[in-house]
Amino acid sequence: MDQQSVNMNGTMSKYSDKPENFKGLDFKRWQQKMMFFLITMNLAHVVKEEASKSNENPMTKVSVMAIEVWNHSEFCCRNYILNSLDDNLYDYSLCKTAEELWESLEKKYKIDDAGSKKFVIGKFLKYTMVDSKSIVSQVKVIQKLIYELHSEGYEINEHFPVRAIIEKLPTSWNDFKIYLKHKCREMNMEDLILRL
Repeated sequence: MDQQSVNMNGTMSKYSDKPENFKGLDFKRWQQKMMFFLITMNLAHVVKEEASKSNENPMTKVSVMAIEVWNHSEFCCRNYILNSLDDNLYDYSLCKTAEELWESLEKKYKIDDAGSKKFVIGKFLKYTMVDSKSIVSQVKVIQKLIYELHSEGYEINEHFPVRAIIEKLPTSWNDFKIYLKHKCREMNMEDLILRL
């Protein structure tokens, strides 16, 4: 069954490739990919909800089946997460539930990602374009830095990347920079790249 798997109901569901192993960097990106994978496997609820419990005494057959389904989902979810961790992070296997594992990873690595937010801003502000490299390749670097800012939650309007690239053009491009700044209408990224 190549691109499909069988879910708990015995029906076919679209299968998503398991994310690359998390090595301790870019947690937010890995977490989003992992959550998508868990959603496609019908297991995302396990990291968000409490385990099924029953106060019935004796328990009905339906209650027993619901608990068994939950336990199976819990087992699968926890092991999918563990199997997508790099070997040096496998210490998280001590977490007893998928929810506990997910929360432990969030506590540890969301803090690290928050610190990296400051570095993304610094990288963007310090980046300067030079004459010795292709302008288009340098524009791609700036676009990547802007994407990183956006993925960190910074609001960036559509004209900011164009203006940022114009400002970062090398000094030998000053005349062209002045021309671009005084254009009557706002340019989009495609227009700018064509002009460059």
